[in-house]
Amino acid sequence: MLSLGEIAAQLNRFVFSLQLIGHQKTEVAWTQQLRTIRHHSFWLIVKGKGTFKINGTLYPAEPGKLFFFVPDMLVERSADPEQPIEYYFVRFHYKETYEEKEQWISRSATECSFPLQGMYATQNTPQLIYLMEQLFALWQRRGHLTAMRRKILLHEFLLAFLQDLRAQRIAGDTTAAIEFTQEFMAQHYQEPLTLEQLAQLAGLSVSHYSRLFKKYIGYSPIDFLTHLRMDRAKELLVLSDYRLKSIAASVGYVDEFYFSRIFKKVIGFSPRDYAKKHRAEPGQ
Repeated sequence: MLSLGEIAAQLNRFVFSLQLIGHQKTEVAWTQQLRTIRHHSFWLIVKGKGTFKINGTLYPAEPGKLFFFVPDMLVERSADPEQPIEYYFVRFHYKETYEEKEQWISRSATECSFPLQGMYATQNTPQLIYLMEQLFALWQRRGHLTAMRRKILLHEFLLAFLQDLRAQRIAGDTTAAIEFTQEFMAQHYQEPLTLEQLAQLAGLSVSHYSRLFKKYIGYSPIDFLTHLRMDRAKELLVLSDYRLKSIAASVGYVDEFYFSRIFKKVIGFSPRDYAKKHRAEPGQ
């Protein structure tokens, strides 16, 4: 799978020729039988619901889904009987043309495959729809300046789409990083963890990490770590006969008096009062 940087690099070398731009709404129970795609195109679904089968794999066709079709793909398409599909489409040709070391290099579409194929889910769909609306409006006009604007809009659309994918991947990577540090704290709460150390584990700046952790988890990183420690301390206070100093050390506090102050602040009772209140009587 190509990285977003590699996709952008390829698209940046392409010269596009727009062949057809349209805005369609399918009929009720619309179906296209299995066919071999002959042209490069992409479809942006804006309304309705359906199913597209591409090279034997089923994909949902619903608002926000963007499909790139390339020659020789085997495709079947159908709409939900009660929710006809509305979509914009663009058919295009392209050629790779770029300068490298003061030499112009040119390759046809048969020599360089298109880097986007199949279905992609978009998040910033309204922006993509807006750009498609503009492209469609310009398609119905003529003139050299209009043709230039269409080409610019096509590049704007592809750029907006790549930025959308990048935002999704960053969000996904960030969520995974936050979850990783959350799990790390659960396993290492007895160690002297710092905010700087946790941010470094997540690969983020301290401020960015703190802000995202609070957004996803509901606590700041240190508050989350403190609650982990206090929850474990409550278990030990109720279920064991360890001395307070040992319990404090086992949950990451060298100073038992500092531990007691934090425990009372978070739980509302001193450790000793909490133990008396919740420790079960023999036989219970």
